[in-house]
Formats: sequence, C-alpha cells, structure tokens
Amino acid sequence: MDTIYFNGIYELSSVEVGEHFYWNFGNYQVHGQVLINSWIVIGIILALAVLTTRELKPIPQGGQNFIEYVLEFIRDIAKTQIGEKEYLRWVPFIGTMFLFIFVSNWSGALIPWKIIELPNGELGAPTNDINTTAGLALLTSVAYFYAGIGKRGLGYFSKYVQPTPILLPINILEDFTKPLSLSFRLFGNILADELVVAVLISLVPLVIPIPLIFLGLFTSAIQALIFATLSGAYIGEAMEGH
Repeated sequence: MDTIYFNGIYELSSVEVGEHFYWNFGNYQVHGQVLINSWIVIGIILALAVLTTRELKPIPQGGQNFIEYVLEFIRDIAKTQIGEKEYLRWVPFIGTMFLFIFVSNWSGALIPWKIIELPNGELGAPTNDINTTAGLALLTSVAYFYAGIGKRGLGYFSKYVQPTPILLPINILEDFTKPLSLSFRLFGNILADELVVAVLISLVPLVIPIPLIFLGLFTSAIQALIFATLSGAYIGEAMEGH
C-alpha cells in the first residue's frame, strides 16, 4: 500500500504544464529555455553597459547621460530602503536585480521570441518562468541573511524571539514567506500579462492588443521596481533589526 502511495506522489510531481526544452549533462537536467532567455537578456545588458561607457566625459551626453540617470535611480532606491551609511555597497546587488528583471520583462513584450524555434516549447521572458523568479527570490534571501549576520553577528537571530518568544514560529515563517511572495508576485504578473496579450492578439489582431502591450510595458517596469525596492527593504530591515 505504501509503495502505491509513493508511486502516486512521484507520478503527480512529474506532471508538467506545457512543453519544455531541456539539456542533459550527465545525471543533471538543465532547463534550456530559461538559460537561453537569460543569456540573451544578460547580453543585452552587457552590450548596453559597454556602448554607453566606452568614452566617458566630464559632462555626460547621450548614452552616458542615460546610464548615469539609471545609476542614480538605483542608488536612490538603495539609499531610501537601506539608509545612507550602508547603501553604497548594496547598489550593485539591487541594480543587478532591477536591470535583469526590467530587461527580462520588457523582452517578453518587445522581442519576437517565437521566430526562434526549439525542439520543444518556445522562448519567452525569463521572468515568466517560476524557476527564474524563485532563484532571484532566494538570492534576495541569502543577501538579507548575509547583511543581517554581517552587521549584527549572531545577535541577528534574536529578532525571532522579539518582542516575545511566543512569536518565534511566526517570525521564522515570515522568512519563508518573503521569497515566496517575491517569486510568485513577479511570476504571476508577467505570465498573466503575456497570456492576456497573446489571447487578444489571436482574437483581435489589429486594434485592442496595442494599448495592452503599452500597459504591459508599464506593469513590467513597476514589477522590476517593486522587486528591487522590497529587496532593499528586506536588507535594510535585517541590518537594523526591526
């Protein structure tokens, strides 16, 4: 009876929605779609960084002016959420999160991924896959644990029994819900937006999808901002202890 039960659970856990493209490396299976999408997004970010910083000038112009504005925007997010004393060393982390999510989200709306054919499945924004958003959320969890322990030492763990030890289970559960909320919020919004646009394009291909695409671009930018802001807030909270 136990064997039948565990076999049933194993079969249920192997169920997938849609088709996926995988690479096999020995005994390991890698999600090829996510890797390809992520490499393309990283390539776009690196190309933008190189092209806008090749000839730096004292008075920024053109691409340098744009990239400096982006940097100041990210620094403001980090400064607001973490504080003036500690924010500078966290700008690279928060900036990387923001830029990767922002470019990933916009790539789903602007890049015609379907022209690239795969043996199984199809390409799309990296952030419309729960594997990507869960990975980003776990990186944020590691970052705020590192920040808290680095700033307060083992005293960081005293937060779990404050203001009273009775709240220990709830405070521990909070650290599990943070990455869950980050990953599912981003994944759900991006996937829902792409599905709505895809359905409307198939039904009314000329007029209605256009404003929805612009709305999707705005929503995608907001989701990147929310993720980066919450990451900074969690890091600042870990270092302050409240």
